[in-house]
Amino acid sequence: MDFTHTEIQTMLADSVGKFINNEYDFDTRQGYAGSDQGYSEEVWSTFAELGWTAVPFTEEDGGFGGGPTDVMVLMQSLAPGLVVEPYLANIILAGGILRRAASPEQKERWLQAIIGGELQATLAFNEPQARYDLASVHTTATPDGDGWVLNGTKGLVPNGGTADLLIVPARTSGATVEEDGITLFAIDANAAGMSRNAYATVDGLRAAEIMLDGVRADADAVIGEVGKGFAALDATIDDATLAVCAEAVGIMYVLKDKTVEYSKSRKQFGVPIGSFQELQHRMVDMLMACEQAQSLLMWSVMKRDAEGDDCKRAVNSIKYLIGTEGKKLGEDAVQIHGGMGVTWDLDVAHYFKRLTTIGTLFGNADWHLDKLADTAPQP
Repeated sequence: MDFTHTEIQTMLADSVGKFINNEYDFDTRQGYAGSDQGYSEEVWSTFAELGWTAVPFTEEDGGFGGGPTDVMVLMQSLAPGLVVEPYLANIILAGGILRRAASPEQKERWLQAIIGGELQATLAFNEPQARYDLASVHTTATPDGDGWVLNGTKGLVPNGGTADLLIVPARTSGATVEEDGITLFAIDANAAGMSRNAYATVDGLRAAEIMLDGVRADADAVIGEVGKGFAALDATIDDATLAVCAEAVGIMYVLKDKTVEYSKSRKQFGVPIGSFQELQHRMVDMLMACEQAQSLLMWSVMKRDAEGDDCKRAVNSIKYLIGTEGKKLGEDAVQIHGGMGVTWDLDVAHYFKRLTTIGTLFGNADWHLDKLADTAPQP
């Protein structure tokens, strides 16, 4: 089987790589992360101008018609920069819901602006009690005249503090953990009754707690069918899981390379520490973890692209591997760098923070392992 990138995918990877190398070094990234906005609006506009924000969308929606493989290439290429611009929140999460479930009028109103970099958006799907269960939705939406009134709390909303548009899953019918009865609403972030508590996350990005207290939504704010939003939500989270796994694999390679390079220059007992057999073995293990993760990522993305029966298990598999082998690789990289491996000024510590955060996004390793066990073929 041919695993080489297409010409377009190669051009995409080269474009992103050149931008990261020339325009987005570690100090620049730290400056953006420490700003009031938490990212650079100028850089986000550049993403849009270069067409990166259009990758996953069809030509009819104003995109380039890319699929999971193209997103994998993009996210893995962005990984060395540890970019803080909200690509995941805008394009994969909010954009993923809109491209699947929105009406043509809603796409023209919101999706076009997201692709153009003019509208900040996100998907507020996490709830305090859910513990990765997408169907566990306590936020309610009750009919009110020709509209709806929403009440509830959403936690750890990526880009939640600066988003102009929030896509909010709320329960319009059914029991708390039923898949049926979940409806998707597009809510103005400045709507009456909406409050936000924004904060920086451990990996240098931004998130927010969202409180909805009697927030009114008009009838045209409903995305898709009333009570039938779970399918689009579930599929979008699967795409987001693969996207962050691709980023994680890119980070794993960066940590491996930086550790090998450091071991050649750091001397102890008069010789480079890379000459010690024990450390050589550990760095070989790091290489093997990277290659295994890359192979499983490619298999998972192909399964997702084909939408086969086992694509869900493929997503569970790669996320489990990232949560286990990725964590171990990061720990080894930090330890081999010694005390400086945990300092704020060394980029290795920040790569490890992002890798650790990815391990908990959209389900940790234990959660995905349970899902694999639940869906294992019976003898």
